Amino acid sequence: MDGRYEVRAIGRVESPLRERAQAPKQGDEGGPDAWLVFEPRVARGLRDLTVGQDVLLLTWLDRADRNVLAVHPRGEAARPETGVFATRSPDRPNPIGLHRVTVLALDPDGLRVRVSDLEALDGTPVLDVKPVLDGGTER
Repeated sequence: MDGRYEVRAIGRVESPLRERAQAPKQGDEGGPDAWLVFEPRVARGLRDLTVGQDVLLLTWLDRADRNVLAVHPRGEAARPETGVFATRSPDRPNPIGLHRVTVLALDPDGLRVRVSDLEALDGTPVLDVKPVLDGGTER
C-alpha cells in the first residue's frame, strides 16, 4: 500500500489567522470569515455556488506534522492519548482539513469566495469544495 496519488491545490485561503496558536480548534469556536482564492483553471467549477450555501471545504494542512499518530485531544495533556484517526487533530499522516463553512459572498471576478467560520491559516492550500447534502438532495 505505498501507492502515490497526486493532489493539486485549486486555490488558497486568505485569512487573518497567521499562526497556528491563533486558530481555534474548530471553526464554530471563533473561526473568522475568510476568502478562498481560486486558480483561474477552476473558475467554471465555481459558477453555481450561491450565497448562503453550506459547503465542505477540503484543505491541505501544510504546516502539520505528518509523523504524528497519537495526540492528547484538543492539546490537553490531562486527556488520554488518542489515535489521530479518532480525533480532528491537524497533525496526521495525510493532513487533509475538513471544514463546514457557509458561503457569505462571491466576488464578481468569479475566483474569490468569502466563507464563515474557517479555522484554516492564511495561505493554506484549498483542495476541493463540495456541497453539504441534506437528505435526498443530489448534485
